[in-house]
Amino acid sequence: MVQWLRQSTQAERRTFWACLSGWSLDSLDVNMFSLVIPTLIASWHVSHTEAGLIGSITLGGSALGGWLGGALADRIGRVRALQITVFWFAVATFASAFTQSFEQLLVVKGVQGLGFGAEWAAGMVLMAEVIRPEHRGKALGAVQSGWAVGWGASVLLYAALFSLLPADMAWRVLFALGLLPALLVLYLRRSVQEPIRAAATLPRPGVGQALFGIFRPATLRVTLVGVLFGFGAHGGYQALFTWLPTLLKTERHLSVVGTGSYLGVIIAAYWLGCVTAGQLLDRLGRRRTVSLFAVGCIAITVIYLLLPIGPTAMLLLGFPLGFCTAGIPASMGTLFTELYPKEVRGAGAGFCYNAGRILAAGLPAAVGWMSNTMPLGKAIGIDASLSYSLVLVAVLLLPETRGSTFDRQARLSSPAPDGVVRDAVT
Repeated sequence: MVQWLRQSTQAERRTFWACLSGWSLDSLDVNMFSLVIPTLIASWHVSHTEAGLIGSITLGGSALGGWLGGALADRIGRVRALQITVFWFAVATFASAFTQSFEQLLVVKGVQGLGFGAEWAAGMVLMAEVIRPEHRGKALGAVQSGWAVGWGASVLLYAALFSLLPADMAWRVLFALGLLPALLVLYLRRSVQEPIRAAATLPRPGVGQALFGIFRPATLRVTLVGVLFGFGAHGGYQALFTWLPTLLKTERHLSVVGTGSYLGVIIAAYWLGCVTAGQLLDRLGRRRTVSLFAVGCIAITVIYLLLPIGPTAMLLLGFPLGFCTAGIPASMGTLFTELYPKEVRGAGAGFCYNAGRILAAGLPAAVGWMSNTMPLGKAIGIDASLSYSLVLVAVLLLPETRGSTFDRQARLSSPAPDGVVRDAVT
């Protein structure tokens, strides 16, 4: 990662650090919830199904937010949209600290989800348009690795606060710290410029075109397959990691420190998986990289959750679990931004990445419901492995986009004879 970053221009580096920070802080805010599920279940006497519903509402909100946020980036610019979305999800997370009931938290988490999905769309398109094509996979994979940074920070804060404060107070303080990402807006205003390509003197798309242009005949097939891809990717991830802390605490009977240790191994591996996927995207291509990681996800999920293994084996297998699950989301930003023309690039990438969440939003609740009649680990394993199988199917239906530029015309509906799309539509 260091070599290509050193070769980058100042504008590329500033944009990279801004997008990486935004996604890391986004992850910090979102991952807090999965860590406090056991506390909410005990304090508010909610069921597993109700707790899963909060996660599902957040995902549903992020699906809508990703579409709207991407369209907003196409209409008003990538940087301005990123500022708005970062501030949105930070304030919503802060507001979660003051909720007094399950119903209030349900609403606030839905609002938070809007900003969460929108931030990804604005940030990924901004980074994709600034970076050079030969480094796009590495750059966007590294940006996606920020998810592990924020995830790790949330686990550390969770361990510290729940060790020092009563549980009923600790979760509120944890959510209150979610306001910190709002400070990133100040850096964005001072240091990050709108991409030249995005700021070119072309008429801004109308509201209808920005939102619904991705359903035109030329891009409809890509959009539909992209939704299937997003469903599998997010369904697998959410089935696993919404409930994994609860699994470790309730079925594996680990303490706060023990849960943090297990998650620490997975998170470190997730970061490495993102960075590795970024390198492979530029070396092997988009389709081969995603296929490799999808097969790995299916295999390790079956072993980790559906086979009878002990605590030591779980700890050791946590590394390949985190590594494999990272490669798919690390590839999505690169792949989706290269499939759409500039006037709907934000909406297209945001919709594909997040629309699958509308379907995947039911997975946390489904896992909770299934756990009423089977072990929680088995419920997670079944849902996650089936979801990752959909990713493998979807990526085989998409064209290869490695080497795409954003400066020349090409037709997505008419790839070269070898199936490779050489250039994305401008």
